[in-house]
Amino acid sequence: MSEPTALSLLPPAVVLILAIWLRRPILALVLGAIAGLLLLGPQAALGGFAEISLRVMQDETIGWLILVCGSFGALIALLVRTGGALAFGRAALKLAKGRRSSLLMTCVLGLVIFVDDYLNALTVGETMKRVTDRFKVSREMLAYVVDSTAAPVCVLVPLSTWAVFFGGLLESNGIAAAGQGIGVYMQAIPYMFYAWLSVMLVVLVAAGLFPAIGPMRKAEMLARHGSAGAMHVAELSVEAVEQELAEADKNSGRLHNFIVPLLLLVGFTVYFDIDVWMGMLATLALMVPFYLVQGLMPLDEMLEQMMEGFKTMLPAIGTVIAAFIFKDVCDQLLLPQYVVESLKPYMTAQLLPALVFVAMALLAFATGSSWGIFAVTIPIVMPLAYALDANIPLVIGALLSASAFGSQACFYSDSTVLAAQGSGCNLISHALTQLPYTLIAAALAFVGFLLIA
Repeated sequence: MSEPTALSLLPPAVVLILAIWLRRPILALVLGAIAGLLLLGPQAALGGFAEISLRVMQDETIGWLILVCGSFGALIALLVRTGGALAFGRAALKLAKGRRSSLLMTCVLGLVIFVDDYLNALTVGETMKRVTDRFKVSREMLAYVVDSTAAPVCVLVPLSTWAVFFGGLLESNGIAAAGQGIGVYMQAIPYMFYAWLSVMLVVLVAAGLFPAIGPMRKAEMLARHGSAGAMHVAELSVEAVEQELAEADKNSGRLHNFIVPLLLLVGFTVYFDIDVWMGMLATLALMVPFYLVQGLMPLDEMLEQMMEGFKTMLPAIGTVIAAFIFKDVCDQLLLPQYVVESLKPYMTAQLLPALVFVAMALLAFATGSSWGIFAVTIPIVMPLAYALDANIPLVIGALLSASAFGSQACFYSDSTVLAAQGSGCNLISHALTQLPYTLIAAALAFVGFLLIA
């Protein structure tokens, strides 16, 4: 398309409707991408899909994601098979005396693992689900707590992959001088209203000071009657890991076989300049001989377990790949440009932060891209902010708040997918149950941007 039109809104609508109706996010994303390609040109739709899918698979980010998520699945399988996960569960149960304390423990763990939202989502969910299961907390509630302490926490901490990425984006677009990207990013942290509100809200929910509402209330009632946990585990490939858990030697599991790998993973990730893949490689390189020396299992069995763990991540990887393909189609339909151009007439220095938050949040929610969409829109939005003499840190805070919202609220964003995967919860169930909470935080953030501006 040469000009952005309202037709660009059709594919996101197709995806959202089909995802809720079919409860098959990968199929919904593929059909949404095909709908967009048919709008671009029916004759070239098949060739376009082939070209885009190949381009996405050659993308460095996708390669990185496959390696990181797959290797994380391998590490989780080792933690489970060696009995380390069970040992941690036993230790955690000594501290967690009920639903409230188990959820607050999950919040604290999520706040501690702030380096990367992928690392956070997979680690916290996998670590805590057996503890919360014991107290009949629904997997949906666990996934919500995990998701709310992933992207919203990472965006608030300047020592995270989010800060590194967006700091570089600010520098490459001339908003910050070379080497000053993180400094400009830090100036915007007080204005990242959605992230602050999301974290505060999840703590209130975990502490029982804010009630379960909407679909979450139903999920919690089902869990208390003993039906939700098993139902949702069976719907995911995480079931394979759960079966391995049943086979693990419950008596020989040692806590250090769980704690040491996670400490190494976080430590190495920080050491290698917030590079999760390097951190994962270094961790596995040390943990394989560490487990061998203890005689926990032969090398061939260990490698087999790692391959099985890798396989458990394939649904999550497939969903994110489909989301990247869908985003590419939306970019060709000029969806970001259409949304920004539609709002331009209403933008003033006072309204700009609030409108930027709404527009970018809608885009991130529709496309499932909390990072890529901003690489496209920052060159459009920031010159407008300078022209209107708007508060620059406030506008950047609005952009990053929208990014955090999209990452958490979108049904098929990478963070949402991995939070559901790690928690052993059905993806669409997780997305629907947490949506009311994300909308509450978003509405309050919108009011905050209006008042501060």
